[in-house]
Formats: sequence, C-alpha cells, structure tokens
Amino acid sequence: MQVELKMNPKIGMPKTLGEILPYAASRFGSKPALIAGDAELSFLELEAQTNQLANAFVNLGVQPGERITLYGTNCSEWVVSYYAALKVGAVINPINVMLTPEEVSYVANDCGSAVLLGTADKLAPLTDIKQQSPIRELICFGDEVPAGMLSFNALLNGESSEFEPVVSQADSLSTICYTSGTTGHPKGAMHSHRNVLINANMTALMHGRTDKDTVVTALPCSHVYGNVVMNAAMIKGMTLVLHSRFDEKVILESMQAHKATLFEGVPTMYMYLLNHPELDQYDLSSLRICTVGGQTMPVAKMEEVERRFDCPLIELWGMTELAGLGTTSADSGPIERGSIGVTLPYVEAKVVDTEDASKTLGVDEVGELMMKGPIVMMGYYGNDTGTAETIEPDGWLHTGDVARIDKSGHIFIVDRKKDMIVTAGFNVYPAELERVISGHPDVAMVAVGAVKDEKKGELAKAYIIPKDGTQPAAEAIISYCREHLAAYKVPREIQFVDDFPKTSSGKVMRRKLHELDT
Repeated sequence: MQVELKMNPKIGMPKTLGEILPYAASRFGSKPALIAGDAELSFLELEAQTNQLANAFVNLGVQPGERITLYGTNCSEWVVSYYAALKVGAVINPINVMLTPEEVSYVANDCGSAVLLGTADKLAPLTDIKQQSPIRELICFGDEVPAGMLSFNALLNGESSEFEPVVSQADSLSTICYTSGTTGHPKGAMHSHRNVLINANMTALMHGRTDKDTVVTALPCSHVYGNVVMNAAMIKGMTLVLHSRFDEKVILESMQAHKATLFEGVPTMYMYLLNHPELDQYDLSSLRICTVGGQTMPVAKMEEVERRFDCPLIELWGMTELAGLGTTSADSGPIERGSIGVTLPYVEAKVVDTEDASKTLGVDEVGELMMKGPIVMMGYYGNDTGTAETIEPDGWLHTGDVARIDKSGHIFIVDRKKDMIVTAGFNVYPAELERVISGHPDVAMVAVGAVKDEKKGELAKAYIIPKDGTQPAAEAIISYCREHLAAYKVPREIQFVDDFPKTSSGKVMRRKLHELDT
C-alpha cells in the first residue's frame, strides 16, 4: 500500500499516548520502528498507517471517549490499531488473547466497547457479539475475513496518511486493562495518559533505553509488561522486534539476526532458553541487558542467565494497577539479587502491617507492600467498592504482596497476601475459578489452591466436594473449565475431598489446601 511519508518538524515530548508516534516520527524518521512477522515499518511508515486507520475510525463514527477493544496476538496490525485508537481520542481496551468468547463478551459489556479488532481465529467465535454487547463493528486483521466483519486492510486503503490527533488531557482516561477478578469477575483498571507515559519513560530511564537499542520480545502487547516495552521503544526510537509467540529457537535466531541489545521476558521463557541444547551456538554478544518479571525467579537461574548470555539480567516487578512496572534496578546501578529493585522515579513504596495499613513498618520488617505516585491507576471501572478497597484516600495502593525493604531501599517480595496464583507470568485468582467450577452440576463445593510447577511457577489445583449421589470424573471437570475459562486458568489437577480446612468462622483456608494432597 502506497502512502505519502513526510518528516514533520520536531514536536515536543508527548503528553498523551496519541502523540507518541507523531513525536517519534519527527525524530527518528526512516529508522526501523517495528519488525513483526513479515512486516517491517519505519517510524514514518508506522505514523502513516496509524493515521490511515485513525481516519477510518472517524468514518466509522468512532467518537472520543468510546472504547476500542484489541483481541489478538502480537502483530503489526495490533500496534497500528493501538496508536490509531488513541489518536482519535478513544479509550483503548487491550485484552488477553487467551480469554474465551464468554470472557470477552463480559469485558465488552462491562466497559461498553464500541469496536473490536483482532485476528480471524479469535473473532470467528464472536460473530454474535454485536447482538450481546454495545459493539458496533468487528474489524479483522489479515486476508481471511469472516462474513459480517470489516477488513483491516481494506479500511486502510484509500485513507489519507495525514491526521491531526484529537487533543486529550494528560489526566484523562486512556486505557482500561482487565485483571482476573478476586470476586469471580475481572476488574477494569483505569489508567490516564499520564499513568502510562510516566511508567514507560521512567522504565526507559532506569534501563538506559535509547535509539541505539533493538529489543526482541514475545511478551503480549496486551499485558502491561509488554505494553511498557512497546511504548518505551516508540518513545525512545528503539527498534521493536515483536514475536507473536515464544519459541526458544526462533527467539535465539531473532536475537542473533537483529543484533538485539535487549531481550525481555518472564522466568519461564528464560528456563526454556537455558534448556535449549544449542543455546551456546548462538551469537548473543550484542545483548546489553535482559529483563525478567511476572513472577519471581530463582537467584541461581538468574546467575546462569547472566553467565551464559554474558549480560546483566534485571528483575522488575509491577501490576496492572500500576500501568506496568513499580520497581526495578538501574542498568548502571547496583543490582541486589533476589530483590525486585527500587521504586521508579517519582514513585514511593512502604511496608505496612498486614492487619493495620495505618502502621508503617521499619527497615527489614515484613508486611504488605504499598505504592504511591503518578503510575497508580485512577480506579476500577464502574467499581467504587473495589477501588476503595485497593486505594486508600491518601493515594496509597494496596499491592497484596508481602515484602520487606532493606536500608538501601531494595525491596524483597516475601509472599503474597492475596491468594493469587501466578502461572507463567499470568495472574489467576481462585475465586474466579471457583465461580466457574461451582456451575458444574456435580459440584457441591470447590476451593482452588496452587501447586508448584518447575516451568510455569505455579498451577491451579481444584479441590472438589461432589454433590451427593454423583461421581464426577476429573476429566469432565477440566473439560467444563476449558469451555468457560482461558487456557492458562484451567486447573491442571482435580482432587475430590470430603471437606476443606476452615477457620472458626467457616471460611475456607486456601493456604492449607495442600494438606489435603494425596
């Protein structure tokens, strides 16, 4: 597709997400911005394509403030859609590609999405969603477009490559990101433009990211970790080499071919890379740093990565509610192994008593980690109760993680106050699984706990009390879960029990469920 590429005069630092590409294109021009599959786009070409789609959005009647949902694997179309939506003043709703149609429908209804974009395999089961939600249009990436949907490619054809981004306020709503729900349904964390931009800029500062960097990653752009990687790359003029899925051989070949200076991933990815029999045959000498987040990684494995990759491995920690990172180590500063680093600039952290958040604890005392600063979410969409439970009136955010802070300011995660299960970097909440499993006709009661897994960190295990007179099979329960839950949430083990460990008030003690293991 032929578009006119123009270098605009340099403009100031972006104050909203819709200004990122105009800013980057004015500075980095024809430098490669994005390599994804067969697509390779310069900053000018990415700017032009996002302008074309922005014009198409306007022609479809998209208004500032309307929600646009993205549901697809990493690809150039996903990135173009993200920035085009923000240019028209829409609120972006990036969702996990592993969600089921049932879960997508819930999210679309909850946030009031008007447009849904994605790949054909994901959109095909959603042909009826327009009758079940506020969604007006389905826009499909690629050449094979199911009936009743608009073609992404066709929308761009003929549209102008010029577009003036809608003026938005830095503190206005830019993004709604859904987390797995502690009460059985996901919650939409709302982020302003400022939240997301500060996180990306401060992450770039801590890691020394510049236009000399090339980052290789398979982190989903829909996840806050991957989103920070993407936005930081665009703002700083890096080349982003984006993979749709993680395959250790493909990633190693990509790092070597593109002379990557950064690789970013979750611990599971590094475990697979370390286990690859040909790892030492690849030339990874271009790597400057690697980052790891999503869940804790054993220090011994981190040291092995550093030894075999011959570069520092920097741990980071974050939350959907923080628009990405909350803590990390500086690439040029001291790195304390076993620590999640120090807070990003402009961000504060403290440890409080787990039973009394008004009581701040001292050096190396263990309690709940709390965060405060311009990266803290605006709140949960349409959920004032959840917001009040998570953010104190003075702005401090409950993380649910139990931690300690040493005298140098390094933070160490000790445990999780919440019952969240982290599977290969994805958050899984027992209450959500329990809500679904309890809908099976043979289930009387269910409690979900975690079991350790060498590769994925943790997996969900369901303990079930069958209804009287029934004899459900574990395979049948798992099949039922697959129909209603994203694949990463499906319990990997089922155990039938007579009762659960409970408190004196009758509350199930999830942390003692493992005592029932057979």
